[in-house]
Amino acid sequence: MENKEQSIEILNQIHFLMQRSSRFLSLSGLSGIFAGIYALMAAAFVYWYTRIFIQNSDSSLIFKNLDQISEITVLLILVAVLTLVAALSTGYYFTRKRARKKGLSMWDWTARRVFINLFIPLVAGGIFCTTLIYHQQYYLISGSTLLFYGLALINASNYTLNDIRYLGYFEVILGLIAVLISGSGLIFWSLGFGLLHIVYGILMYRKYEKKENDSVIN
Repeated sequence: MENKEQSIEILNQIHFLMQRSSRFLSLSGLSGIFAGIYALMAAAFVYWYTRIFIQNSDSSLIFKNLDQISEITVLLILVAVLTLVAALSTGYYFTRKRARKKGLSMWDWTARRVFINLFIPLVAGGIFCTTLIYHQQYYLISGSTLLFYGLALINASNYTLNDIRYLGYFEVILGLIAVLISGSGLIFWSLGFGLLHIVYGILMYRKYEKKENDSVIN
């Protein structure tokens, strides 16, 4: 019986080493939780600005030389960029912290493969959304960002945790629905980048990091 348990343990170690050599396993669920919180905060600000502040203002008060539509567009871009920077910074911090705890390199060749496969669809999506803004097709932007982000996660999941693939599937589905239903972009954006990230982050933390922390304590 003891030999059987030892054999299983050895097989588990071999499986982990094989995964470690081909996949980036240091992604933190906490980064997903914080990314979701940032997205919900951004969505709340955009809702307040476009539905309350703008409607109660006689003129544009932030960008004096822009009309209302142009101002909202510029503000949305700035909010999206700041949210992305905050999410990436937090993700880098928690991922680096977890990698150090596990004795892994933060920027090895597996991490570079994740980065490349994640950002190719994201860059393509950014260019596509820029053309939508240029042609004033604003109602398609929210769904398009979700769609390309989901595709990026599915693409990157080949080189990191498989669980990310399922998050990508949900993002793609929400993106397609958001494209079909105009006027509800902020709601789907909040669901995709906010709620789904928080749920995913909690599940990933409980599945992977909580066990690691409990083993360290014990």
